[in-house]
Amino acid sequence: MADSEITTSGSTVEEWTQALGESVGSPGGGAGAGVMLAIAASLTSMVAGYTDAGAEQGEQLERLLARAQELRRTALRLADDDAAASRAFGSAFRLNEGGERDRAIREASLGAARSSAMLGDHAIAAIDDLSWLAENGNKALIADVVVAFGALRAAVTGARTNVSFDLATLRSSGLTLEQVREQQPRLWAAVEKLDAAIVRIDEATAAVDHRAAPTDSA
Repeated sequence: MADSEITTSGSTVEEWTQALGESVGSPGGGAGAGVMLAIAASLTSMVAGYTDAGAEQGEQLERLLARAQELRRTALRLADDDAAASRAFGSAFRLNEGGERDRAIREASLGAARSSAMLGDHAIAAIDDLSWLAENGNKALIADVVVAFGALRAAVTGARTNVSFDLATLRSSGLTLEQVREQQPRLWAAVEKLDAAIVRIDEATAAVDHRAAPTDSA
């Protein structure tokens, strides 16, 4: 299967992960973060589906389930978008030195940073739903909740690192980091927001880990 045909919707898991393992850069780490977000969403959906809610929480649970199912689809689309951004990124750096190359690097870097920031926003929005399931979901599936938190953390960490890296790459087009901060304040702030999200996920995981892995403290 050609590299251009490798997508999360048109490839098997075997094909996609094989492409990820090749030294072509697309799909890469950003696309991997998208797939991790899809895994977190899928596990959230599964636990929600196994959870019986009372009359007061039934409607809330239905909305949570719908959000998780939609997030899975969105995350896979964002994974494919990131793979496309990675190809543009690589193409920009292969250009000859000069103004055209600088512009291409700037556009590709910003495009990749925006793609990762968008993925990060979706991942952050999923924290509350997963935290709700940690407290109110089917208790027999608490281990799946913790695995979902792990996948969600990987997605957030990937998004945070890629936004930061892509912003720093703008230096290759002649900008300083201070100029990048001034010109891209929202993307710069996204890194701090994603750092805070990692702390939230770690705290939520720690709060229920004794239930998910009781032998660890035995």
